[in-house]
Amino acid sequence: MDSTAEIIRKQVETELHGSVTIIVLGASGDLAKKKTYPALFGLFRQGFLPEKTHIIGYARSQMTHEDYLDRITQYIKTKNDETNQLLDKFKLITSYQSGLYDQDDSWKVLNQCVSQSEQQRQIETGKKHRVFYMALPPSVFVSVAKGLKKNVYSSEGVNRLVVEKPFGKDTQSSNELGREISALFKENEIYRIDHYLGKEMVKNVMMVRFANIFFNQIWDRKYIDNVQITFKETIGTEGRGGYFDQFGVIRDVMQNHLLQVLSLIAMERPISTESEDIRNEKVKVLKCIPPIVLEDALLGQYIGANGKPGYLEDDTLSNKQSRTPTFAALTLWIQNERWEGVPFIMKAGKALNDAKVEVRIQFRNVAGSLYKGSPRNELVLRVQPREAVYVKFNNKQPGLSYQTIQSDLDLTYDNRYANLDIPDAYSSLLLDVLKGDHSNFVRNDELEQAWKIFTPLLHTIDDPSVKVPITTYPYGSRGPAELDQFIKRYGYDRANENYVWPVQSLTSNTSSPSSPPKL
Repeated sequence: MDSTAEIIRKQVETELHGSVTIIVLGASGDLAKKKTYPALFGLFRQGFLPEKTHIIGYARSQMTHEDYLDRITQYIKTKNDETNQLLDKFKLITSYQSGLYDQDDSWKVLNQCVSQSEQQRQIETGKKHRVFYMALPPSVFVSVAKGLKKNVYSSEGVNRLVVEKPFGKDTQSSNELGREISALFKENEIYRIDHYLGKEMVKNVMMVRFANIFFNQIWDRKYIDNVQITFKETIGTEGRGGYFDQFGVIRDVMQNHLLQVLSLIAMERPISTESEDIRNEKVKVLKCIPPIVLEDALLGQYIGANGKPGYLEDDTLSNKQSRTPTFAALTLWIQNERWEGVPFIMKAGKALNDAKVEVRIQFRNVAGSLYKGSPRNELVLRVQPREAVYVKFNNKQPGLSYQTIQSDLDLTYDNRYANLDIPDAYSSLLLDVLKGDHSNFVRNDELEQAWKIFTPLLHTIDDPSVKVPITTYPYGSRGPAELDQFIKRYGYDRANENYVWPVQSLTSNTSSPSSPPKL
């Protein structure tokens, strides 16, 4: 019986007939060197790239071949001599071509470079497949797509265009961008990448929901009281304030990453695991979410503390009166039979006390409970760090006592699985591109529905005449002081005084090596 790795290799070989040319556009940029090339090397190391693969970097920067190799490998980690040897082999299958993004002559030179490579690899007609990865700012998406379609598009194989976020800044700009790119490439050729869909625990949501009968049967408003989706970063903008100020935390994280997680948590069961069936259900549930109103929002901006500068003190920030949120807590409502009345609370912020991403599903109180005051059950999916699924449940305190204490059933991956090697999200998604699997990519109508939920609120925040309330919070804190009250308003019950993680002492309900982390 074939191993999982062998099955994947055969899928890629069958899909691409053993050959592909991957063109990384923006190869001199940070995204390419930090994410794209390390992900490609990860696939190469595992043998998931077709045998006749060549990677061509394209950017405006003038670089020698050696400079190019130094740049794209500086973030690739090698653990031993074997990995170093593989990196040397990886360098042999990549080359660089400089050129402009808005001139046909430059694109024609790139096409000649690709064609020569295909000829050298003796790729047959009909198997000259090309993947275009746009590691570029959105300002050049359309001009690059036009140049590719006119000059580099393969007429003798499949073409795939990978587009990085942001996909516009609101409904109108996103739709305009979508129309222009869709006029050049077919929808099944476009892969709108949201790297959170490549994270292990996000990909596990469907398995948890639909492969376990006990979760499947209680996944609705009758049993679930509230859902929280949390994204916390310990760093501030740190030299990226000028870029961040154009978008803010809602556009940067919530409209895309966190909403994608929400759609997987809330969607109905698809009729199959085929990509279009999954994406159909995601679109359906997004259509049930009305636009977020200001009354369901708590916005914040961090100020200097603990020796760290505030957001407005970032040297790269030109607008020193900026009201761009660096923290937001937003409550969304899903108006359908399954979720009517259940608040979905998104929280995201920079310069906070902890770095983590998690989904926390809190169930309702036990009706007519014999054990009054027992805390609610919770299911937590920790996306990062240290992937885990755990259930908080009530248990008799061991020993002579009949007191109820809260404990957990804990599946922390690196405790449970030997030889754990979870691939980077970008590696996972690039593998999906090679396999032609759209399941973990955003479809055009899905993107439009996502923007409809957020655009009215974003326009209100952006309108200087409205003066939307934005509170401040110290760098390194949990966020705005109003956060606990905001969450409590939507029914979250923090009755977990007897819960201590990870190890609880039975000599006292309060003595422990550590206190439970607040959310």
